[in-house]
Amino acid sequence: MIQQRTTKQERRAAAEAAAAEAAARKKRNQAYAGAGAGLAVVVLLAVVFFVARSGGDEPAAPVGAAPTASAEPSASAAEPSPPAPSAPAADFPPVPAGADPALKTKPVVKAGTGELTKLTVTPIIKGTGAATKAGQLITVNYVGVSYKTGEEFDASWNRSEAYSFQVGANEVIPGWDQGLVGIKVGSRVQLDIPADLAYGENPTGGEPAGALRFVVDILAAQ
Repeated sequence: MIQQRTTKQERRAAAEAAAAEAAARKKRNQAYAGAGAGLAVVVLLAVVFFVARSGGDEPAAPVGAAPTASAEPSASAAEPSPPAPSAPAADFPPVPAGADPALKTKPVVKAGTGELTKLTVTPIIKGTGAATKAGQLITVNYVGVSYKTGEEFDASWNRSEAYSFQVGANEVIPGWDQGLVGIKVGSRVQLDIPADLAYGENPTGGEPAGALRFVVDILAAQ
């Protein structure tokens, strides 16, 4: 009997211990669940705060993105460097072989004196080539000025390009057609041309008026 009572007491004690352990485990689980819920709330609040804060800001530029171009033009774009002056043509002037080296230099042409009434041809450099003939294609360099003032109005030298035309074929003013026939290649001549053999006293196409003076180099004839 004593043994049976002891066994019942042990069973009761074991049952009470198990119940206590279950209660403690339940409390621990409740505590863990509460802590997890609290952590979830904190994380949720942090996410909401971050999204709300990010929503009003401009998106950041991606790493490596090129910087936005400035609205103000750079100094180099606003003020381009002036172009370099063009070099004269290497083969200008096309002076014939054996000609006077002075034909390589632009002549200085001054105004005339007195009243010019007729075409006057004055040799400056005498060439040694064949004389030009009417109908030939001749190549010349020239400077043209006003006979009265000496003001230059045209010059092939300024363009670094000699001028070719058929002499005696009405392609140029009469003073040239008449004054440049019979001139030897390699020559430099001065032509004093009255207005009636030039462009007249009152030209309407922008040509120079009145008497003119030209200094012409005969470079070729064919």
